[in-house]
Amino acid sequence: MSSPTEQRICDRFRGFLPVVVDLETGGFMAATDAVLEIAASIVRMDDDGLLAVHRTHDFHVQPFAGANIEQAALDFTGIDPFHPFREAVPEAEALDQLFRVVRKEIREQKCSRAILVGHNAHFDAGFINAAVERCGIKRNPFHPFSFFDTATLSGLAYGQTVLAKACAAAGIDFDSNAAHCAAYDAQRTAELFCAIVNRWKEFGGWLPDLD
Repeated sequence: MSSPTEQRICDRFRGFLPVVVDLETGGFMAATDAVLEIAASIVRMDDDGLLAVHRTHDFHVQPFAGANIEQAALDFTGIDPFHPFREAVPEAEALDQLFRVVRKEIREQKCSRAILVGHNAHFDAGFINAAVERCGIKRNPFHPFSFFDTATLSGLAYGQTVLAKACAAAGIDFDSNAAHCAAYDAQRTAELFCAIVNRWKEFGGWLPDLD
């Protein structure tokens, strides 16, 4: 049983568990373009109500049959989808493993459902939802249409909407040479999300309901 002063992530976000997600893709069209990498960072709250990144899980993903892959997208990310040492897994397997992690965290944190956090989150949410439908997955742990967008939040908190510039404003190291890798971008986005939420709390913007 939690102590009267313990602060819980399920109370902070109305029962939702924020999970920071980043995808690298073969283009901008969720219905037709390949998912090439997917990563999710789990955040946890300490007893003082401050968030920190707990762990990041990531997968290299095999393009689904018939997927479109734009060369411009590959030039931008530097991904070779068919590299023999890439150790990519099928889309359905990546989602299944990732969703198992998320569901376990939902149970442990006594939340009701996950909510996706992303930088320009509508992009990542669109690709997640399209992949879920494509793979016939029945139990998607994420809310189907709500999410937290760190581009919007960092615009409010720091006056910056580009991930690298927002991280710099928040005092978070950002290596542009490592960017456009799902694991790296998810980790930095998660650190940015935690910084914004913690800053808001330190300014007195949220107090737990202990009644």
